[in-house]
Amino acid sequence: MAGPLGEALPLNGWENFYVIVGSSAAALTGLTFIVITISAEANIANTPAARLSGLRAFITPIAVHFCAALLVSLLLSTPRLTATSLAVCLGVLGVAGIGYCARVVYWMLKLFVNYKPFASDWIWNAILPPLGYLGLLIDAALLPRHPPAGLYLVAAMTVLLLFIGIHNAWDVVAWVTTERHARKYHSRRANAESGDSAQNDSAR
Repeated sequence: MAGPLGEALPLNGWENFYVIVGSSAAALTGLTFIVITISAEANIANTPAARLSGLRAFITPIAVHFCAALLVSLLLSTPRLTATSLAVCLGVLGVAGIGYCARVVYWMLKLFVNYKPFASDWIWNAILPPLGYLGLLIDAALLPRHPPAGLYLVAAMTVLLLFIGIHNAWDVVAWVTTERHARKYHSRRANAESGDSAQNDSAR
């Protein structure tokens, strides 16, 4: 059991961990803008509404999860941080994250007309992220009573959010790239078939 609630947390040994996690989250947040640009240029959706729902369901959450990991890293790097102040911040972040994940599920359901999410989409976009934010919420209750265990839990949840963002960013880029190549292939094939048809008509 730690000392008084106003006493600073024992963060010795965690500095390098949160420097690595925070730096990675910040850098990957910047790369998310590249993902958004690639997705916009691909023009894979049929309607503006579908494009907006796809952006909200699969791309914007990537930046949100990276920013959440970055925020936790910043909190844990704050001098003289106490268990109570960190617990309050994690509680707010956990509630906000769970609420946001509920909205993501809503946007995924709206995509059913144009795209049917795979099982992996549900796992990485609708199941694992809420578990990460739920872990932060649980940690808010655990930290004031057991700071050492709470620090390990918040570290695990931060890494989970970071890897969710990495996986989902890669998934979007890979899907957009293969979809673009498939569209080019079908377009060339259709042009070739139309050219052959025109030659046959002229021969007749």
